[in-house]
Amino acid sequence: MSFEAAVHAQAIELDRLALEMTAAAGSGHPSSSMGIGHLVTVLMFHTMRWSPDYPDYPTSDRLVLSEGHAVPAVYAACAKLGVMFGKDPNNRKRLTVDDLKTLRAADSCLDGHPNPMEGFPFFDSATGSLGQGLSVAAGLAEAARLDAIDKHIYCIIGDGESREGQIDEALDYIIDHKLNRVLPIFNCNEFGQSDRVSGQQSAETTAAKLEAFGFDVKVIDGHNPTQIKNAFDAFEKAAKPMAVVAKTVKGWGAESMQGAGWHGKVATGDALKKALAELDQKRMELTSSLAQSDSFTIEPPPEISTPDLATGDMPTLKEAMKAFDMESLYQSGVIATRRAFGIGLRALGRVNKKVVVLDADVQNSTFTDMFRKDPASSDRFFECKIAEQNMVGVGTGLSAAGKVPFMATFSKFFTRAYDQIEMGLYSGANLKIVGSHSGITLASDGPSQMSLPDVSWFRAFATMKDHRGNPGFYILQPSDAYAAYALVGVMAEYEGCCYMRTLRAETEFLYSEKDVFNLGGFQTLVEGKDLVIAATGYMVHEANKAIELLDKAGISATLLDMYSIPFDTDGVLDHINNAGGNVITLEDNYGGGLGSAIADALTESGDAFRLKQMHVTRIPKSAKTPDEMLKMCGLTAQDILKETKKLLGVD
Repeated sequence: MSFEAAVHAQAIELDRLALEMTAAAGSGHPSSSMGIGHLVTVLMFHTMRWSPDYPDYPTSDRLVLSEGHAVPAVYAACAKLGVMFGKDPNNRKRLTVDDLKTLRAADSCLDGHPNPMEGFPFFDSATGSLGQGLSVAAGLAEAARLDAIDKHIYCIIGDGESREGQIDEALDYIIDHKLNRVLPIFNCNEFGQSDRVSGQQSAETTAAKLEAFGFDVKVIDGHNPTQIKNAFDAFEKAAKPMAVVAKTVKGWGAESMQGAGWHGKVATGDALKKALAELDQKRMELTSSLAQSDSFTIEPPPEISTPDLATGDMPTLKEAMKAFDMESLYQSGVIATRRAFGIGLRALGRVNKKVVVLDADVQNSTFTDMFRKDPASSDRFFECKIAEQNMVGVGTGLSAAGKVPFMATFSKFFTRAYDQIEMGLYSGANLKIVGSHSGITLASDGPSQMSLPDVSWFRAFATMKDHRGNPGFYILQPSDAYAAYALVGVMAEYEGCCYMRTLRAETEFLYSEKDVFNLGGFQTLVEGKDLVIAATGYMVHEANKAIELLDKAGISATLLDMYSIPFDTDGVLDHINNAGGNVITLEDNYGGGLGSAIADALTESGDAFRLKQMHVTRIPKSAKTPDEMLKMCGLTAQDILKETKKLLGVD
């Protein structure tokens, strides 16, 4: 009975602290936290191999709290164990019980939901936007397998959040990839936020679903220490993916806080006193056999033993294509940027062992299959199938383990993973997102396959700073193969989030080996005095055609290839001012992208200007060629000539 009594005693202590810290904060989720107190106790005080002194040690077992709102339970355990925390890795301190009083404060590392970038390195990613943690856990496990580290990944999932489709995506992925070092723990307390969960998320139905997926399922009482321990012990020896369904009570230990109506509510005043008294009574009932000598022993993680991941320099595009027996294609001078991305990825994979690649069942369209087929990198390719949300979550987990994840699918299909991308950004993940078949020049497949609002969405993150003080996202839109190839290497070297759009349409070479591409840069292709045309991606080529028409009309125009957002604002403004403040922006997506970025820069500068934003202003339909599509949307060279004359007031 001593182990059971010790676990009950510790769980009750965590529950008490959860009640008190949320009361001090004036907000939080104490009842949810109390429901996982026993699970957290057995994990953190007994089962996991880790060190409170080094909570982010590379070989440590990991706990992903997908049910992020229950984080007070983990904070309480960390305070009892004296876990090191703080934003500065070189100046951390031990968490104390007194520190718990700072929960949710503006200057506290104890954020309202888990977030490693706010100074709590015990966690690997930000969670709380529900349904995402299991994907992150799968990514951590994939990285551990690559590095030959025998670590276990535990993931606590709420029964309510298990209705999210991403959970099923992650379960499929775990079975497909035979990740038997990931343990999904479903916390089945029968209550969501506003009411009981659906019967489809009951413990019994959840267990049946997991068995159908192919998991070895253990159904336990989530407040029975012996049952919890036995399940976790079985997991450590599991030869196939295993899952735990834990039947729990939301608000366990305090009957006055159980049932509907307590989600996200704190107990204060008499309600707090009553709940604490109920916990004291529960302690008396369950810990009478506890001896003074009863304690837990945490097994430390193994010493670091990781492979050499030294990086080298990428060859030039010409050198890479020669090495890959693609010289004839190179000599053609016409290569789609999506193919150039694949070539760059394959070359990068040979010189940078940290790079991993994930794809969503379109590898032969994104050209990530070039990375997969190369023996030097094939083991670092992860097929995620048609499950983009899970793919981004897995990428976030891989990033947390030190990998550089490139994730690819059609740009349009990333829109369904916007939430996951945002959470990855908040987690400090080093995400490289590459969307192919971008914009309207996709033509024949129609709008269901085109990415049109994507630039404006990612641009929102280009207007803010991440935890490192850099733009939240760089948006990259290469116009030719040289640019796309070079930017692959640039993205890999940069620690932070990038989104690159590539094209299905073939495009002619505009650049050569001597041209340099950097985050925040732009290229000046033509210099003139009457007007600046600032274009992105495919539209640079259409703008090139317009330059000839403008020249015949006696109009001298500068052409800027704005391959990066954010960009060198001063450099762009210099060009615009030299052209009398006249500028046309040209992009193959809906508004809110490049045109808005330049408008913001002009407005903030205080300089006089005349700006015409040319972008997609209607819902397109299928067309057989890119030229037909550009005509449909009013973005041809002739349209540029027409708008230029309007802007300049000439016939």
